Amino acid sequence: MSIFNGHLRVPLLLLALAEIFTVFAAVYTAVLVRFLGLSSVSAALTLFHTTVGSIWPRALLVSGVTLVCLAAMGLYRLQHRAEFSGIVLRVLAAVLLAEAVLGLVFYAVPSLFVGRGIIGLQGVFSCVALTLVRYGFLRFVDGNIFRRRVLVWGSGARAASITNKLRRRTDQRGFDLVGFAKAPGDGHDVPGHRLLRPDEHLLSLALRHDIDEIVIAPDDRRQGFPIADLLECRVRGIQVSDVMEFIERESGRVDLALMQPSWLIFSKGFRSDGLRLASKRAFDVLVSASVLLLSAPIAMLTAIAIILEDRGPVLYRQTRVGQNGKPFRMLKFRSMRVNAEPHGEARWAAREDPRTTRVGKLIRKLRIDELPQVVNVLVGHMSFVGPRPERPEFVESLNKAIPYYRERHTVKPGITGWAQVKFSYGSSQNDARQKLEYDLFYVKNHSLALDLMVLVHTVEVVVFGIGSR
Repeated sequence: MSIFNGHLRVPLLLLALAEIFTVFAAVYTAVLVRFLGLSSVSAALTLFHTTVGSIWPRALLVSGVTLVCLAAMGLYRLQHRAEFSGIVLRVLAAVLLAEAVLGLVFYAVPSLFVGRGIIGLQGVFSCVALTLVRYGFLRFVDGNIFRRRVLVWGSGARAASITNKLRRRTDQRGFDLVGFAKAPGDGHDVPGHRLLRPDEHLLSLALRHDIDEIVIAPDDRRQGFPIADLLECRVRGIQVSDVMEFIERESGRVDLALMQPSWLIFSKGFRSDGLRLASKRAFDVLVSASVLLLSAPIAMLTAIAIILEDRGPVLYRQTRVGQNGKPFRMLKFRSMRVNAEPHGEARWAAREDPRTTRVGKLIRKLRIDELPQVVNVLVGHMSFVGPRPERPEFVESLNKAIPYYRERHTVKPGITGWAQVKFSYGSSQNDARQKLEYDLFYVKNHSLALDLMVLVHTVEVVVFGIGSR
C-alpha cells in the first residue's frame, strides 16, 4: 500500500514515525538518567524544566534532525539493500551526523541547548534503540518494505543477463522482478511465463503492476525506443535505470560481458579528487598504525613459531604490481617452506597447498600472514582497502586474457578489499575474471563509507575463515 501517488509507502511512513518516537523517548530517557540521583521521575523532569526549559520542543528538534540524517544516509530509500551490518553502520553514521548538526544548532541558538551530558546520552540510546527498531521491522513487521517492484524492458540476451547475474537470493533481496516487456527486435531469451502483455504501453504496464523501477535492457536500442512512455514514467516518479547500472547496484559488481568503453567514460564514479585522496590516506595511516600497535604481541608469537618450525626467515618479500602498474615488494609472514618455487615459476595458491608449512596453514587460516603489509600501507605502497595486488607474471597474462584488467591498477592495492569479502579465494583466470567485476565496482565507487563496510565484512572473514586458503 502506498500514498502520495506511490511516492511514499505506508510501511516506510510507519517506520519513520516509529523512529521519531524512539529518538523522542531517548531524549526523555537521557534526562532521567542524567538526574538519576533525584527521588522521582517527576522531580527530574521538574528540575530540567526549571533550569533549562521545556523538554518536548527540544526532544522534537532532536527527533527531526535525526530523522533528516537517517534519510540522508539512505535509510528510507527503496534502493537501499545493505545487509544488516551495513544498516547498523548507517544508523551509527546518521546519529553521529545528527550530533554534529545539533551542536551547530545549539551554538547558533543557545536557548535550545539541553546540555552536553544529555545530548551525549541520547545519542547512545538513540543508536541502540534505532538499531533494535530496524531489526524488528525487518524481522517481524514486513521484510519486503524496501523491495522495489521492477519491470525489465527487453526480452533478449541483455535482459536475460539480469536473472543470470542475480541468481543468488542475496542479490535479489532489494527487488521483486515483476516481469519483462518485449522490446522491438529482441528474441525470447527470458522464460515465456515472465513476459507481460506485449501490446500494452510501458506506462500502462507500470501503473497496472505498481512498478517502482523500469530497467532498460534491449539488445538493440535502434530498433525502437519508447522515449515518450519512459519520460511519462519518469515524471510520475518511476525510476528508469540502465541494465548495467541495475546489475552493478544490486550485485555489488560490474558485468564484464555487458560493459563497453562508453560506460566507463560516461558513468559516475572513479573519484580521484584531492579531498578523497587525502581522506583515504588519513584513513590508511590511522587504521594501519592501530593494527600495528594492537597486533604486536601476535606478530611476535608468529615470528617465534616460524623460526622454531624450520629455522627459516620470518618475512617473505614478493614483487607485486601496485598503482599504475608500478611494482613493489610486498611483505608477508612466511607461510610456505623455503624454496617453495625452486625454478622461479609462479604458481597459483591451491587448496591444501603442499608447499605450506604447519605454522603457515594456521596463520593463513587466521590471515595473520598478511599483518606485515601494514608496513607497506604506512610507506605508501598499498592502501588498507583496495584490490589485492597480483604478481607481475600473473598480471601480464591476465591483461591479455581479460578485458579492462588494467583498470584495477588505477587505485592503490589493498590488504583487504571488496572482492576479498564478496568472493572466495581466486586460483585461476576464471576466478580472476569474476574478482575483477568486484574490483572494478570498488574502483568506481570507492569511498570512506565503502572502506568502512569492507572492514566490517573483513572481521567476519577473519573470524569464520571465509575464503582463506
